[in-house]
Amino acid sequence: MKGTLNFYKVIATVVGVLLIVLVLVGLPMDLFAADGSGAKDAGRWISRNIGVAHGWLYMVYLVTTFVLSRKAKWDMPFTIVTLICGTIPIASFWAEFRAIHHVQAEHPEVQAA
Repeated sequence: MKGTLNFYKVIATVVGVLLIVLVLVGLPMDLFAADGSGAKDAGRWISRNIGVAHGWLYMVYLVTTFVLSRKAKWDMPFTIVTLICGTIPIASFWAEFRAIHHVQAEHPEVQAA
């Protein structure tokens, strides 16, 4: 379970960072910058590329979280909240923190790297 927990920590962080860049940087620049400006072009690039990367990596996050939830024997509400929080900027970091501490409290032999 230690390997799954460590991979979960990495993928949750990557997905969270990409989501923040997409939602708080890329989309506002794409939507609100003047047409033809460098900011508009950068926002469009971020929205397209980071958005696609986040989408694919979110699928990896979902599978990893589900596998971890089965190994750690989480109840269904805890699992669902953790899965959904991956779609909410900033909340994904709270969910990661919560999940890691939950696993370590329930399984003291497992420590994240």
